[in-house]
Amino acid sequence: MTSPLPTDLADRARTWMAEDPDEVTRAELAAVLEAAEQGDTAAAADLADRFDGTLEFGTAGLRGALGAGPNRMNRVVVLRAAAGLAAYLRANGAGNEDSVVIGYDARRNSDVFARDTAEVVTGAGLKALLLPRPLPTPLLAYAIRELGCVAGVMVTASHNPPEDNGYKVYLGDGSQIVPPADSGIAAEIDRVGALADVPRGGPGRVLDDSVVDRYLDTVSALADDGPRDLRIVYTPLHGVGGVPVRQVLETAGFDEPSVVEAQEEPDGAFPTVAFPNPEEPGAMDLALELAVRVGADLVVANDPDADRCAAAVPVPGSASPSWRMLRGDEVGALLAAHLLSRGAEGVFACSIVSSSLLGKIAAAAGQPHAETLTGFKWIGRLEGLAYGYEEALGYCVDPSSVRDKDGVSALLMLCELAAALKAESRTLLDALDDLARTHGLHATDQLSVRVADLAVIRDAMARLRASPPAELGGLAVLEATDLALGTPELPPTDGLRYRLADGARVIVRPSGTEPKIKCYLEVVVPVEAGAEDGVAAARIVATQRLDALKQGVREAAGL
Repeated sequence: MTSPLPTDLADRARTWMAEDPDEVTRAELAAVLEAAEQGDTAAAADLADRFDGTLEFGTAGLRGALGAGPNRMNRVVVLRAAAGLAAYLRANGAGNEDSVVIGYDARRNSDVFARDTAEVVTGAGLKALLLPRPLPTPLLAYAIRELGCVAGVMVTASHNPPEDNGYKVYLGDGSQIVPPADSGIAAEIDRVGALADVPRGGPGRVLDDSVVDRYLDTVSALADDGPRDLRIVYTPLHGVGGVPVRQVLETAGFDEPSVVEAQEEPDGAFPTVAFPNPEEPGAMDLALELAVRVGADLVVANDPDADRCAAAVPVPGSASPSWRMLRGDEVGALLAAHLLSRGAEGVFACSIVSSSLLGKIAAAAGQPHAETLTGFKWIGRLEGLAYGYEEALGYCVDPSSVRDKDGVSALLMLCELAAALKAESRTLLDALDDLARTHGLHATDQLSVRVADLAVIRDAMARLRASPPAELGGLAVLEATDLALGTPELPPTDGLRYRLADGARVIVRPSGTEPKIKCYLEVVVPVEAGAEDGVAAARIVATQRLDALKQGVREAAGL
């Protein structure tokens, strides 16, 4: 049968295979090419997609599905990225005595990509330091400044599906890269020629556990003296948080948590969950089942690279044991209030898609508040930062040590708060009710749509820009801002922000790391002073408003 392939596509595939050092991806691509040349239209489409451009290097570094071809995560793409990063560092003054520290999680090929990066870094005349085993992303961020490195690389796809991997880059300040560093590194990657011409040096130096121990001691020391009576259930969701979290809790004086056995060990296949993200439906089911069995006070979880922290609490008064997940904005507010009660001073910051409640909590304590674009690459570099969070379960409680979200230290602070409240016969839900009485009930929700075709996202954003809604969910739109144009406070980003009547807010944006369009919703409902059930009544109103708002956004965006 005549090959349906364009000749140049087949030639590009053969050229790729000739320089690919990985026999697995070489064989994978050879099989796809052979099937495509024999007339298999699905294989031809697969091959075309693998060579439809290259994985774009941006502020999130690289992230994509594992596989052969320039539009996938593989050793060729990683070697080129490492060469581009090394060239960028040399061009910006890094010398032979400067070091790059490299970490990796437990996903498939993470250790391979880390070793390849080390060889390219040493080949470029820099020193490469590798963390001793799969470890949390915040530990890598800590190590950059602790060891005086000019940059850090973390091989991780965080909470993405198991078929993905990624490559995050930090510079010497311990923060993730922002423009123009991303475009500068991308330009150097584009200039990398034949892979055979990329110098490869030695394996670098594998660090001992001393930097790991210093990080864990630093986190443990965050906990003040106080109550420690708390029955904890924990899951690392098949990730790297298990050992570090247990060690931190023990050092801080907590009893050993009950750990979900089926999810305890690092496993990049994530066999018990569809998506290894504690926000996804079903991901926390095993932990919640364990919590019922052991009568836990608190369930806590990390995502696979332990830079995020999730929590669930028992619902009082239920006929049968019932638990509810805390939203990221709820945990964000609780941690902020807790740190302020301990005397924290400085900027309290969150992303623009997070709740406006943080600004009110900070103002009431006489502390400044700032909003940034989504991502800790923006939050972590704020001058004078005391605390930062984003609603996607990311919290920075100790920016003097880690200028990134840290699920280990956030988990410890949440346990400390829960134990202190338990000693007063109160719960995290009681603390949330106190915040609602003081500042109004701030309720948030999200409409998140995963798509198979990215054109759906482009069409939705275009539709909203072409026909701006006058109202959403029965609330008048008071102000519409196209964030792509930038604002006096924010650089341009692809997003739309709507300020609505009664303090409500909607932000619509494409996800930066997944094929999703995300719509962030917030309503604010005053709590009637003195009313015994004032918070409960406000919550009912808020739920109704959020439901209407979600439907209104879905209709306006055509989702």
